Amino acid sequence: MYTPSPPRLTLDAARALQGTLRTEIGPGLTEQELDAVETRFGFTFAADHRVFLSAGLPHGSSRWPDWRDGDPEDLAEQLAWPVEGVLFDVEHNGFWHPGWPSRPAGTSEALGVARAELESVPQLVPVYGHRYLPGTAGEHGHPVLSVWQTDIVLYGNDLADYIHHEFAGHASSFLAHSTVDFWSYFVEGGPGIDVSLPTPFTPYARSAQEAVDCIRMLALERLIGRRHHPEQLIEAGLTALLLDVETDSLPLLAGLARAEREQADVLFDQVLDELGLFQDLPADTTDLPWEAARWELVRWWLRLIVNGSLDPGAGGDLITYEGWGALARPQTLRPLVDKTEAYNDWAAIRRGDREPLAEEITEEAGRLLAGPWPPLG
Repeated sequence: MYTPSPPRLTLDAARALQGTLRTEIGPGLTEQELDAVETRFGFTFAADHRVFLSAGLPHGSSRWPDWRDGDPEDLAEQLAWPVEGVLFDVEHNGFWHPGWPSRPAGTSEALGVARAELESVPQLVPVYGHRYLPGTAGEHGHPVLSVWQTDIVLYGNDLADYIHHEFAGHASSFLAHSTVDFWSYFVEGGPGIDVSLPTPFTPYARSAQEAVDCIRMLALERLIGRRHHPEQLIEAGLTALLLDVETDSLPLLAGLARAEREQADVLFDQVLDELGLFQDLPADTTDLPWEAARWELVRWWLRLIVNGSLDPGAGGDLITYEGWGALARPQTLRPLVDKTEAYNDWAAIRRGDREPLAEEITEEAGRLLAGPWPPLG
C-alpha cells in the first residue's frame, strides 16, 4: 500500500460523492446482489467499490457498468478489456512482460504464452468507462487506473479521490503509487505514461520556422519524460535541412543510416545547442511538474490534431494523460477530455461509428487554439 493511507469509504461519504455526479443514481445494490454479481462473473469487488455500489448505482450512461440490469455480455467484455488490451499489444506492438518466459518467435505461440500468464494476474473491475479498480476482496484504498491496452496510468489515489478528479477537477494533496502486482509494472516503469510510446504524428513542417518549432517540441517531450524513435529525430532533422535550416550538426543527424541510429540522441542535442534552443527550454519551477513545458506541448498537440498530423483520438488521449491529468485537471481542458472519453466509449467502439466523435475532438482543439493561452480559469 502507499503512504499516507486513505480513509475507508463509508456509505455516507459514498452518497456524498455520488451527489457530485451528473448522472442518475439508482438504488444501491444489496449484499445479495453484490454477491450474485461476483459469483456470476467470477471476481470480487474491492471493499470501497462495494460500499460505493451499496450507496447507489450510477446509470444513464453506458460508461457506468450496470451491475443490476446491464447486458451480461457487455459487462463480461468490460471485465475482459484490460487483459485483451495487453494481448493486443503483444500481438501488434511487440509488448512482452519481463517476468514472463522468453517470447516465442511465432506470434500465435507468443499469444498462447501471454494468455496463460495473464490468467493469474489480479482482476481489474470497471468503475467508469476504462477506469478500473483492482478486485481485491476486503481491501480498500487502491488507486484507480485508466486502462487503454498497455497505456495504464493512475487516475485517482483511491476511489473517492478519483471521483473528485474525474468529475470535479480537484487536485490531490498527495501522490499515489500502484498497489497491485503485474498492473503496477505499467504505471511504475513499464510502457505506460512514464515510458510511453512516441507521439504518432506525421511530418507537417512547410517552413524553416515550423521545422525548428517541431525540433523544440520534440525536446520538450523528452524533457517531460516521453521517448522518441530515433527515426523521429532523424526525420525532424532531415525536414529542417530540406527547409534550409542551417547548423553544423543538422546534416549529420539527417544523414544517419539505420545502423547509426544510436547516434541520433547525441546529434539531436548538438542541433538543439546550435539552434540556441537548449537555453530557451522552460525550467521546472512550479508545484506541477514541468508545467510550462506541458502547456506548450498541449498547444502543439492541439495544432497537430487540427492540421491532421495527429489522429484526434490519439491526440485526445495524449492531452488527457500528459496534459490535463498532469496539470491538476484544468476545467478549460475538460470539454476536450469529455469528447475523448466519448470517442473511447464502449458503445462507440462496438458500433464502429467514431468519425463524428473524432470531428468533435478536432473542433474543440480548434476552439482552444483560438482562445487565450494557456486557457486557465
